[in-house]
Amino acid sequence: MKRIENLYNELIKIYGDVGKWWPGTPEEIFVTAILTQNTNWKNVEKALKNIYKLTNPHDILKDLHKLSKEEIAKLIKPAGFFNIKADRLKNLLNFLAHYNFEVEKLKKYETYDLRKELLNIKGIGKETADSILLYALNKPILVVDTYTKRILERMYGIKENDYEKVQSIFHESYPRKTKLFQQLHGLIVEHAKAVCRKKPLCNQCKLSQKCFFKSS
Repeated sequence: MKRIENLYNELIKIYGDVGKWWPGTPEEIFVTAILTQNTNWKNVEKALKNIYKLTNPHDILKDLHKLSKEEIAKLIKPAGFFNIKADRLKNLLNFLAHYNFEVEKLKKYETYDLRKELLNIKGIGKETADSILLYALNKPILVVDTYTKRILERMYGIKENDYEKVQSIFHESYPRKTKLFQQLHGLIVEHAKAVCRKKPLCNQCKLSQKCFFKSS
C-alpha cells in the first residue's frame, strides 16, 4: 500500500504552510464549530458579524450564554438551521459554564476525557468535538470529514466510512503533534476544494501518487 506518511509533505509542497487553518480565538472556535455545520464559511462570517454587534471574540462564550435560544437563533440566522444550531450552541455553552468559560482550564484535561464529555453534549458529533479539541484546545487529534475520507479512498484505495477507523489510519501514520494535525487537516481540505472535488479536476492535480479514482 502507498505510504500515507507522504501525503503531508506532498500537500505542503503544493499549498505551502496553511498555519492553524481554522481562524479565530479559542473562544470563537467553540462557536464556529457549531455554526459551520452544514454550511459554508461565508455564512458563518455573516452570523459572526451579527454576534459581534453585541460582544467580541474573547467574551463571545459568556456573553452568548446570557442570551436565550431565541435570541441566539436570530443572531446566527445567516448560518442556516439556526434554531437547531441555537439549541446545540446553548447546550455547549451550558457545558462551558461549568468551567467558567476558562479555555485554559479545559486544556489541562486529557484529550479523550474531554472528547467523551463533548460527545455527551446533545448535538455535538465526532467531527465537531474533534474540531474543538484540535483547534480550540490544541489537542493532537485529527479531524475526519468528507474530504479526509474522499482523499483516503482516491489516493490510497481505502474506502472506509467508520470515523474512528479513518482517524486511526492517520494516527498510526503520523506522530501525534497538534500543529501537524492542524496543518494536515487544513491541507486536505484545501486540496479537496481546489482539485479533488466531488467531480474532480484530475488534470490539475499535482500529487505524484497514482489516484484510484474512476469516474462513473
